[in-house]
Amino acid sequence: MEFDTIAAISTPMGEGAIAIVRLSGDDAFDIADKVFKGVKGNSVHDFASHTINYGNIIDPKTGAVVEEVMMSVMKGPKTFTREDIIEINCHGGLVSVNKVLQLVLKAGARLAEPGEFTKRAFLNGRVDLSQAEAVMDLIRAKTDRAMNVALNQMEGRLSNLIRKLRQEILETLAHVEVNIDYPEYDDVEEMTHDVLLEKSKYVREEIEKLLRTSEQGKILREGLSTVIIGRPNVGKSSLLNSLVHENKAIVTDIPGTTRDVIEEYVNVRGVPLRLVDTAGIRETEDIVERIGVERSRQVLKEADLILLVLNYSDEFTHEDEQLFKAVEGMDVIVIVNKTDLTQKIDMVRVKELSAEHAIVTTSLLEEQGIDELEEAISSLFFAGSIEAGDMTYVSNSRHIALLNQAHASIDEAINGVEMGTPIDIAQIDLTRTWELLGEIIGESVHESLIDQLFSQFCLGK
Repeated sequence: MEFDTIAAISTPMGEGAIAIVRLSGDDAFDIADKVFKGVKGNSVHDFASHTINYGNIIDPKTGAVVEEVMMSVMKGPKTFTREDIIEINCHGGLVSVNKVLQLVLKAGARLAEPGEFTKRAFLNGRVDLSQAEAVMDLIRAKTDRAMNVALNQMEGRLSNLIRKLRQEILETLAHVEVNIDYPEYDDVEEMTHDVLLEKSKYVREEIEKLLRTSEQGKILREGLSTVIIGRPNVGKSSLLNSLVHENKAIVTDIPGTTRDVIEEYVNVRGVPLRLVDTAGIRETEDIVERIGVERSRQVLKEADLILLVLNYSDEFTHEDEQLFKAVEGMDVIVIVNKTDLTQKIDMVRVKELSAEHAIVTTSLLEEQGIDELEEAISSLFFAGSIEAGDMTYVSNSRHIALLNQAHASIDEAINGVEMGTPIDIAQIDLTRTWELLGEIIGESVHESLIDQLFSQFCLGK
């Protein structure tokens, strides 16, 4: 498989200490030779692999020095892409790094597409498709737990399990084929319905184990959309500030201060929350506040978790009742705030409406109750103290969809066998299960899907 040589800036754009221009391909060393001048004047081909070398980037046409750099030289196949790789470490200014990239492109490289370095690692067999997707998950991880899940997937924990299941199915299919093609041989193990049923049920059980982790895995990967709701002036903005540990929202005694939706990411016990502070939901004549209330109602419909805030020092109102009705059937934690003030709220009524939902009392002014709230959030989605290293989490939506399809397919095979369907009919569903599992790791996947997946990566990765 032959590729041209690609190049891109692999560090974020903007001012910084260092920026890196990366090249990968058969001509990477030749291109670097045209623009790099080392202190000893050696050719790049003479440098030892996996070394970093001091020198200057020069304009080949004029011989003028463009940048002072350190250049890393890595010879394939012991590289990320399994191709020759050059990484030019230059100063992190916008002008300097772009000048270096332009010289490299003029010298014969092509500008890389988003994710093309990782795509080459996949196409050259360095990583499988699930490991390649984990690279982006690692970059986007917002908590230590999410990072650990991505690292485990990069190291091949999910891939190894999928390969094991595919091998189990393959051996079962081989037995089926032998019995169909050579039924006259007595020494061939007879593939009975019982044996096929046992192996299929084992595969189904393993798929179910993975699917049981999918909800938690997806949360770790994408975060929980968490909406703070309540009447005006109950302490919603104070709660946001307490969880973020920063004054992101304006807090006053005037009802209706928050008139728009405020979003912020926060790490709660390893669970990433996309925290949304909403305008107080109430009937109002103020046009601007009314728009904010409508936006609040909209984000409420899309939320994974609701933090419903009540005021300990206010009477329980009809508006509070309506809020409970609005969140029926959703994951809710009820927060009774301002416990430092005199109680006026009817806690019996609050407990009745909360039903099975957790209730946490807080005094955000005195910074009380936040630990209990964080524990309630963690327990709601991660019952007990599960750590990312304890099991193989499935976090990718594509993987989850394929596992659900594989589960349905193996179910069809099991149901068919239990009903006495001929084994060669059940073989069709087993083969489909094998193919679906192969799509997770990229062993049976369309080229268009590969292009689509890697186009979502950042440029230079």
